Amino acid sequence: MRWKDRRKSSNVEDRRGGSVGGKTLVGGGVGGIVILLIFTFLSGGDFGDFLNSAVSQQEDTGENTPYQETETEKERADFVSVVLKDTEDVWIDIFQDYGYQYEEPKLVLFTNSVQSACGTAGSSTGPFYCPGDSNVYIDLSFYDELSQKFKAPGDFAMAYVVAHEIGHHVQTQLGLTKQLNSLRNQLDETEFNKYQVKFELQADYLAGVWAYHAQGLGYLEEGDYEEAINAAGAVGDDRLQQQAQGYVIPDSFTHGTSKQRMYWFDRGFKSGDLENGDTFENRKEFELPQAR
Repeated sequence: MRWKDRRKSSNVEDRRGGSVGGKTLVGGGVGGIVILLIFTFLSGGDFGDFLNSAVSQQEDTGENTPYQETETEKERADFVSVVLKDTEDVWIDIFQDYGYQYEEPKLVLFTNSVQSACGTAGSSTGPFYCPGDSNVYIDLSFYDELSQKFKAPGDFAMAYVVAHEIGHHVQTQLGLTKQLNSLRNQLDETEFNKYQVKFELQADYLAGVWAYHAQGLGYLEEGDYEEAINAAGAVGDDRLQQQAQGYVIPDSFTHGTSKQRMYWFDRGFKSGDLENGDTFENRKEFELPQAR
C-alpha cells in the first residue's frame, strides 16, 4: 500500500505505556490467545458483556514510565494513522452520497491493557471497536500475531484489520449495532450467534467497500488485495477453532467461516457501494442505506 509521506489522522490517541488499574482481561498462553480471538477478534456489538465477564482483579502498581517505541512500532503507528485518515475521507464521501453525516471515530493505541467504555481489555483480546465510546482499540503487537501465528503478513492485511473495525463504527452510525443488541435478550445463544455472524460479515463487506475506494484513489499496490483476502480467511471461526482445539463447533461461530469472510470482503471490494451488503438476507432492520 502506498502510504508513506501521506496525511495522518488527527483522531489517534496514544495510550501506550499507560497503567490500567482494577480489572484486566486475562488470557494466558498462545492457546488462550487463540480462544479469546475466536470470540473477540474484530468484534462488534455489545462487546462490554464479554469483557466484563472475563476480567479478573489485577493490582495496579501505580508505575507509569514513559513508553519507548521501537522503529517498527513507530512505523506501524504511522501506518494505522494514515489508514484511519483514508477511512475518514472515504466514509465521509460515502455517507454524503447516501444522505448521512459521518462522525469520525478515534483510534486508541495501547499496550498490555486498556480501559474502554465497554470494559477493560488485555492485548490478547485483539483489536476491537467499542460502540459505547466510538473508539477502535489496537495493541500494535497484534500485527506480529497476524503475520506469524495466522500467516497473514503484509501492510494491507494490517489495513484490513483497521477497516473491519471502522466497518463496525459505520454500522453503529447507521443504527445497526443497536438493532443487533436488541436481539440479545430475545434469542438463545445459538440463534443470537447466527445474527452476530451476519453482523461481522457485514463489517467485512464494509471493509471491502473501503478498499474499493482506496484502490480508486491509487493507494493500492500489486498484491494488496491478496494480503487482505488472506487475512480475512486467516481469522475465520472454523480455522481459529481448528487451530485452537482440533475441531470446530459451528453453533458457536460468531464471525463466520474463512470462506464467508473472504466472500464478503471480496464482494464489497468489487461493488464499492452499500446496496450489495445484505448479509442479513432481507431483514429490513439491518439493511444498509440505498442510493438516493
